[in-house]
Order: sequence, then structure tokens, then C-alpha cells
Amino acid sequence: MSLSNAVEVNSHLKEVPVYSLKGEVLKTRDLSRIFAIPYRPDVIRRAVLAALANRRQRYGTDPLAGKRTSAEDWGTGRGVARIPRVKGHGSQSSGRGAFAPNTVGGRKTHPPRAERSFTEKINKKERILAIKSAIAATANPILVEARGHLVDDVLYLPLIVEDKLEEITTTKQAKEVFESLGVLVDSEERARRRMSKYRAGKGKRRGRRYQRARSFLVVVSKKNNILKAAKNLPGVDVVDVNSLNAVDLAPGGHPGRLTVWTESAVDVIMQKYFEKEG
Repeated sequence: MSLSNAVEVNSHLKEVPVYSLKGEVLKTRDLSRIFAIPYRPDVIRRAVLAALANRRQRYGTDPLAGKRTSAEDWGTGRGVARIPRVKGHGSQSSGRGAFAPNTVGGRKTHPPRAERSFTEKINKKERILAIKSAIAATANPILVEARGHLVDDVLYLPLIVEDKLEEITTTKQAKEVFESLGVLVDSEERARRRMSKYRAGKGKRRGRRYQRARSFLVVVSKKNNILKAAKNLPGVDVVDVNSLNAVDLAPGGHPGRLTVWTESAVDVIMQKYFEKEG
């Protein structure tokens, strides 16, 4: 089945199982209203790029960089280029060009300016639609697998877990739970593949030698102990459902991130985005 037809799979999610921490089915819930939203990769990508642009920090050069000199041009009639030259008599620097963009130590031609704004605006309804569509994409095995996640051992998509997951306090407990749910292998494998390569460019000289692969996402109802328990797992992110955005659900603008939901988080999603619509 192609990605264009992937949305049709979600329309059959009438009874979604809710799992315990040991991977046992506790009950089933009808969540088709949440996970049957049309797949809109164009809107998702626009929301992600807008969010990333709004996070950029402004930067610029010193306005006087390359201009702290008394160099002046010699005028005409000397048979030399009319560029500013360092003043002096008999010194080695006498006659050396300065200040101009084409000289050593001179100013830049078009330097970056701190006044430039990188912000991008996006309509509120469009941003909400992107979040809804990205949520639905997490329930589609075709999109999740196309993004590179390992879904063979995952119990079910969407993966809903009881609220006891939020009470976990140690990384050891978190690893045991995620292993029983079938998602831990994705974290280990993606981290292993990514850690074998150096980052390109100057970033590797600034404490970021290896790129950090994005593994599965854990969405909880509120900030609690699971945030500290899972942060040591490579590539795993834990986010409060009230802070959930398109960047978390679709890193890089690519929908279909493997996601673990707590039951309370799903209830908040229903109240926040769907009950107001009636």
C-alpha cells in the first residue's frame, strides 16, 4: 500500500487495546475519532518548519568589525587602485589595503545583521490541523515503518498504556516496561546505527561529535518522574501532552514517529482538540 492510501488504514481503528506495563491487554477503547484524521504531510511540514524557524536565535556581526582603522585612499594619479590604505612611512604595513571588503582584515560585504527576524507565522487552525494529522500518523504502521522505526515487535499501533507508566522512577524500570511493549529495540538499534558516524561540519568540534537519532516518543498527561527515568535512553523523548507540538510528533517534518501514549494523555487530547468541535 502506498503512503497516499495510508490514511485509509486508520479508519478501521474502532477498538484500540490499552496495555498494562507487562504488555497485557486491560481493555479496549474506541479512538477512531482521534486517529482517523486525514493525512496532511504538507501542513505538518509547514508547521514544523515554522516552529523551527521561530526557535532560531538572532545573530550578527559587530557593526564596527573591519572598520577600526584610519586608512584612506590615495586618490587618483598614482597608478594604484583607489582602495583605503594604511597610513605610515617606511613601515611594512604602509600602503597595505584596509577597510574595504576585498582586503585582508577588512569588513564583510554583506554581514549578517541582528535586526533580521527568522520568525514565520502560521494560522492557528492550520497549526492545530498539523498536530491532529501528526497524531493520526503515529497510529499508521506504514508511515511509522517508512520513517525508519522498527515495528515488528511493537504490540499495537497506536500504543496506549495504562497511567502507571507515569509513576516509573528509574531507568531500569523504564527499560523493562519498554521492552515488554516492544519499543526498546527501536531505541537501541537506531542509536547504534547513528553513533557509528561523525557529524559533518564544525558541530563535531563543539561537543556534538555524534548525531542524536530520534527514537520513540512517550506522551504523558503531566510532568512527572518518567521524564527523568527515560531521559537516559538514547533517542527517547518524553513530553507533556499540553506541550505537544508538530516537531515532537514529526521531527524534521517527517510524520509517523513511533509513539507511546498513556491513557490519560489520550483523554487530554480528546478534550483539547475534539470535544470543543461537538
